[in-house]
Amino acid sequence: MIDYGPLWITMEKKGVSQYKLMKSGIDYRTMDQLRNNKNITAKTLEKLCTLLECTPNDVITFKPDKDK
Repeated sequence: MIDYGPLWITMEKKGVSQYKLMKSGIDYRTMDQLRNNKNITAKTLEKLCTLLECTPNDVITFKPDKDK
């Protein structure tokens, strides 16, 4: 399972709001996907890492899916 919990922590630590991400090119649909732990593209992950000056580990984590 994809979890974007680290993203919200990284954003808080760096003082970056969702509004700032949207103003920097992350669209509303993508923000909704992030809030709901849905898939995003590698390009979006790259953009988030660039905007936040971080690594993918600061944005996303993978947890085992208990249903499988």
